[in-house]
Amino acid sequence: MSDPSDTPREKGPDLVLISHDVRGSGSAVLLIHAGVADRRMWDPQLPDLVRRHRVMRVDLRGFGDSPLPPDPYDHVTDVVAVLDEVGVDRLAVVGASFGGLVAQELARRCPDRVERLLLVCPASALLQPDEELEAFWSREEELLEQGDLAAATALNVDTWCGPEASPAVRDLVSAMQRRAFELQTDREDLQIDVEPGDPSVIQAPVLVVSGDHDLAAFRRSADALARALPHGELRTLSWAGHLPTLERPDEAGQLIIDFLAG
Repeated sequence: MSDPSDTPREKGPDLVLISHDVRGSGSAVLLIHAGVADRRMWDPQLPDLVRRHRVMRVDLRGFGDSPLPPDPYDHVTDVVAVLDEVGVDRLAVVGASFGGLVAQELARRCPDRVERLLLVCPASALLQPDEELEAFWSREEELLEQGDLAAATALNVDTWCGPEASPAVRDLVSAMQRRAFELQTDREDLQIDVEPGDPSVIQAPVLVVSGDHDLAAFRRSADALARALPHGELRTLSWAGHLPTLERPDEAGQLIIDFLAG
């Protein structure tokens, strides 16, 4: 029998929860995917995590199985609705890239609910775009305006997959990114990106993970974020690009398990 939380459920007349799944038992952990991915990016780590924890994964709106709604929305509000629905008051949060930004905002806005944070190559209020990142954004926008989703998808795969990413991983990232483009195309007017706030107010312990092969702007941002957090620590992975949990899933999975164990 499938888990009833594997699909969105109505909660009152106006709120439909984002797609999510809940597995395992023990202390609660929430996994929030990168902006180039959806909750499938955590598939390699899921078996080991569910043996130790109650694990929740979400598809943010515009990704995976969560289409954009007809009205404006807020990612953090969506995540809190999932936590309320599954009955979790306090938990650890693991967020990658854009999901790391959502995780930070969850910790800022709901500090009593977040015990600790693991941020993998995260975006943050301290991310300062440089020529490299601006060139990527410009080229992506150009391709999307042309309606060339295949080329825009390939650009993202080449940009965000590090040297350790296997062909199978690149295929998965391609599928996840293409799905997001299909959901989000021509709906930018409804997108409410998380407005990043001051991370220095976050009091939870935070491990910030950076990859030596990630874009330079993200590497500098990770260092600045770890320094700004009252209880922040930076760990740099010499082999990693932007998606270490996919590039070396076993090694990254052990890092997550060790962090959750305190």
